[in-house]
Amino acid sequence: MQTPSRGPAYLILFAALMAGAGNGISMVAFPWLVLQRNGSAWEASLVAMAGTLPLLASTVIAGAAVDYIGRRRVSMISDALSGLSVAAVPVIALVFGVDAVNVAVLAALAALGAAFDPAGMTARETMLPEAATRARWTLDHANSVYEAVFNLAYIVGPGIGGMLIATVGGIETMWVTAAAFGCSILAVSVLRLDGVGPPDRSQLPEQVWAGVLEGLRFVWNLKVLRTLALIDLAVTGLYMPMEAVLFPKYFTDRDEPAQLGWVLMALSIGGLVGALSYAVLSKYMKRRTTMLIAVITLGVAMTIIAFLPPLPLILGLSAIVGFVYGPIQPIYNYVMQTNAPAHLRGRVVGVMGSLAYAAGPLGLLLAGPLADSAGLHATFLALAVPMLLIGLVAIGLPALRDLDRDRGVDR
Repeated sequence: MQTPSRGPAYLILFAALMAGAGNGISMVAFPWLVLQRNGSAWEASLVAMAGTLPLLASTVIAGAAVDYIGRRRVSMISDALSGLSVAAVPVIALVFGVDAVNVAVLAALAALGAAFDPAGMTARETMLPEAATRARWTLDHANSVYEAVFNLAYIVGPGIGGMLIATVGGIETMWVTAAAFGCSILAVSVLRLDGVGPPDRSQLPEQVWAGVLEGLRFVWNLKVLRTLALIDLAVTGLYMPMEAVLFPKYFTDRDEPAQLGWVLMALSIGGLVGALSYAVLSKYMKRRTTMLIAVITLGVAMTIIAFLPPLPLILGLSAIVGFVYGPIQPIYNYVMQTNAPAHLRGRVVGVMGSLAYAAGPLGLLLAGPLADSAGLHATFLALAVPMLLIGLVAIGLPALRDLDRDRGVDR
């Protein structure tokens, strides 16, 4: 039996913090660079969509890569490629001039970064059960801390991004993003933990696509996973345009990059507190109840934000949204980890992630032109009201009762 150690868990958490912070900076920098050129919400939507469209396919492939290539190796390769994609922005500006960093270039680089990110996230999530066992943590505790760290990354990232844009400019900000991915690589490179090395290929289908289909069938045939995936798909499709286009458009029009960072930070601060609270909340509140409160609260809060109230109210509502949604990803992680066998874990995480991203590009495609033609208020409202209806419908879904059935973890 291995000596208990929290070292592997801390390395995974640090890697998640660094990679998440890099993505958080990019979340502010990419749309800002576009909007700074001509203020078009449509073009900002195109770049945001380029940053999400690859996620549908790449997240599924990422899950298979984790199961077939190995968790540590995939995490390092993914972060290296993501770092190169953002470092390319200042490199192109240095070599070809700032004008060369146009909308097409930004869209292409955002797409490349998005294509690589899911593999790293999936790899780190699939390491958690073994790290929790080594640290003598419960799985609920490990998932709670992991998601809290991930939210912390989106506090640090957008905040740093907003400040850097205001001081050194959007292009130079990308150097910091690349450095953050480098720190994640270093942390994972020294990680020693059962299950993170080369996988046992004897348990896997010989053809990778057959392995991907195996993961898809597993998720679809398990009612609770299928229901969670469809809810996440709808909510992500409605929420993503708000964070990726509407908020940046609103604050760009007001020339307030720092305030954009504050809103994203408020979301993440709330998420940090909510995720940390999950380990305690899970002892007193059912997972189903926690999830229903989160979805309904999100719809109510975004409906109020649609009226573009003063900044303090937007910040307060954003913090509330982050808080109620903080426990959701730990719940999703727990359900995936306790239902999927170890050799399928990467593909199940990948399939769930890809379904969540599937509606994002459609939402972005509609939100940009609608914001330019009908205005931000109408666009916010068009996205918020269906989100509220989803929460009300979810109350009557019997499959969500399976969230509170405890199962063991197959390692």
